[in-house]
Amino acid sequence: MTTKWLIVLLLLLTAGLAGLITIGGWSVLEGGNGMGIVCAIYALLYFFFAILVARWRRGILPLAAALSMILAIFCAVGANSWFARDKAGFSQALFSSSLVGILVLALMVVQLAVIVVALYGFNQGWNIEEERPIGNGEDYGAGSGGAAPQPA
Repeated sequence: MTTKWLIVLLLLLTAGLAGLITIGGWSVLEGGNGMGIVCAIYALLYFFFAILVARWRRGILPLAAALSMILAIFCAVGANSWFARDKAGFSQALFSSSLVGILVLALMVVQLAVIVVALYGFNQGWNIEEERPIGNGEDYGAGSGGAAPQPA
């Protein structure tokens, strides 16, 4: 149960960071390569993933881990370019370029955590239920009756 809510928190954090990067760097992201749309799609997807995980849909976790790996690669490749833009002559976005660079690095770290926690959560088997008889629990060994075990 704790893993599920940790995954929801990480997915919402990813959506929030991607949204901040999209809003704060929109004018630079849309400057010819269309990465602003990609970043906005990632923000919406991760918000949707968080809703699905909160509703006990663990099947989305491998997809979230795979997309997190791709997003972490994007962040690792693109973070340096945000810090390189913090000089005279470059167009500035709504946020300063160094702030967007720090947000991109934070997003990369969060993606590594999403990968680890999502795959751990997928292995937990949230969808598996164990049937037990109705009663006080003594029928399946949970009672403390002190009686000797019965032969098979």
